[in-house]
Amino acid sequence: MDSPIILDCRNVWKLYGPRTESFLAAHGGAPTPEALREAHIVSAVRNVDVTIRRGEIFVVMGLSGSGKSTLVRCLSRLIEPTAGEVHFEGRDLLQMREAELIEVRRRRMGMVFQHFALLPHLTVLENAAFPLEVQGVDRKARHERALKVIELVGLKGRENRYPRQLSGGQQQRVGIARSLIVEPDLWFLDEPFSALDPLIRREMQDELIRLQERLQKTIVFITHDFDEAIRLADRIAVMRDGEIVQTATPEELVLNPADGYVAEFTRHIPRAKVVRLRSVASPAGPGPFAGDLPGHLRVADAADRIEAAPLPFRVMDENGSPCGQIDGRRVIDIMIGREIAR
Repeated sequence: MDSPIILDCRNVWKLYGPRTESFLAAHGGAPTPEALREAHIVSAVRNVDVTIRRGEIFVVMGLSGSGKSTLVRCLSRLIEPTAGEVHFEGRDLLQMREAELIEVRRRRMGMVFQHFALLPHLTVLENAAFPLEVQGVDRKARHERALKVIELVGLKGRENRYPRQLSGGQQQRVGIARSLIVEPDLWFLDEPFSALDPLIRREMQDELIRLQERLQKTIVFITHDFDEAIRLADRIAVMRDGEIVQTATPEELVLNPADGYVAEFTRHIPRAKVVRLRSVASPAGPGPFAGDLPGHLRVADAADRIEAAPLPFRVMDENGSPCGQIDGRRVIDIMIGREIAR
């Protein structure tokens, strides 16, 4: 059973140029690229539909200039869309009064951006507690909650340090703690790790996975790195020129790219790290088998065991019924990129 929808946007546009709203209306809400060029209008976001379910990590990815950061700012209404609807838990954010919107952002949404934006004159504790100070929470209560989130992100013992005394990864952890302290229902992360060194970036991805396993937040994560996307995402929306080209699971993007643009994104991804046994299993024979393996396992997680066995393994679906078989030859095909369709 699917989780409830927490964020639902329909026909969202963000245009820059002269008289954008009247221009959009004059073209029936769907201007062509040629019409946009002739009117000297830039379409940062074009006719985007997005549905995000509670508890999932939804990654929006694309190259620089594809519109992904503009989209996330439209979804949180940090910038005003030119047209469309953005419903958060059934309420249209675009119809909210300013005071109501501020209250939603303060108490229901968390945001982390590429630049840490920590206040340099405040300690780790004070930076983490700052959103509660804005809400008017008393000092004792906000510091108690700040200590809990500081420990949660692995910074216990550094509460009294200043940002200049922290590494880049530690500073980003403070930013994460600050956004989590309001206990948001919806968490926006806009390329939060892209300014970090590769090793620290990997460490922060591990940290996000750990936090998600514990907290089960709904996360909208922006990145231009497909490796990062497939590592974190439940689903991925790939953007190009302001449009969403395809929305799918990482596995679906690899196995069934919508077009050449998506295929190019996925071309160098190790298939075995993405593809699950159930998707690439061959029809099951009569046996004998080396044993049974759950179909939800990724090929990379079972490869050593499969290759070491003299017999194929039977692949089982979520109901415990056989859905195919897999052997060492099949694993090698997947790892070297040979045809893997069933």
